[in-house]
Amino acid sequence: MSERFKVLGSLLLSMICWAFSFVWIKQAFESFNPLTVITLRLMISAGLLYLILKLMGRLIPMRKADLKWFLLLAFFEPFLYFMGESFGLELVSSTVGAVIVSTIPLFAPITDRLFFRSKITWTNILGIIISFTGVLMLIFKDDFSLAAPLKGILLVFLAVFAALGYSVVLKKVPRNYNAVSIITFQNAIGILYFLPLFLIFDAPKLGDKMITTEAITAVLLLAIVASSLAFIFFTHGMRIIGITKANVFVNMIPVFTAIIAWWVLGDQISLQMIIGIVIVISGVFVSQIKLRKRGV
Repeated sequence: MSERFKVLGSLLLSMICWAFSFVWIKQAFESFNPLTVITLRLMISAGLLYLILKLMGRLIPMRKADLKWFLLLAFFEPFLYFMGESFGLELVSSTVGAVIVSTIPLFAPITDRLFFRSKITWTNILGIIISFTGVLMLIFKDDFSLAAPLKGILLVFLAVFAALGYSVVLKKVPRNYNAVSIITFQNAIGILYFLPLFLIFDAPKLGDKMITTEAITAVLLLAIVASSLAFIFFTHGMRIIGITKANVFVNMIPVFTAIIAWWVLGDQISLQMIIGIVIVISGVFVSQIKLRKRGV
């Protein structure tokens, strides 16, 4: 039971870290363009994690045979995921972006079933249905119109499908690699994907915006917390309880984001949003219920 609470706690912490990231991205965009933010956060994250692992003697050397999995892993996250998330958040609010990301659990059971023949329990399905009902209440306005431009929504949905691809590839990575080594390698390879784009499109524009202390702090927090700690917590939890159950926790991101955006950015929280938040949390807990077989 104590191990289960550790796993659930690890997943919960990753959701809180990612919820903050939606606000930090908005703050970072005040001084930097998306590709600059992504490249900087990956460089800082990969360098910091590598240094820590080397000092602790915990870095697991990558085998040549596993390089293909890490290249594919980094292609989905951070490359595709950050491209969709960062450019999408230029068009949608922090809360709406977080709500779209929280739809990952809707597709996770299908992905899990297709690639790994995993079983889907009735509590998984019920939890997903309940949570998505709350998500719908958060993504639509009172008049049932979308709360963001379609282009922004589609870009953030690119991040959703990238996260699903990441989940599938992660299962192919041998279990001898610890979570921190995996994040270090994928972020380092991610730099190679993003650096050419940064040099071509963003580097010439670095002087166009005034660089503020708030924006620099936001980039540092994105690198240390969102690109490092959050991935470590989530990777650890997902490798133990599986894709479907772990991804249901993503439904909690808009809950935390709405609260953080209200606290930091001054966004308003309506009664409809509060009801949606309660429903989302209820669905997450329902999905984690284990039904005992008769006679057990």
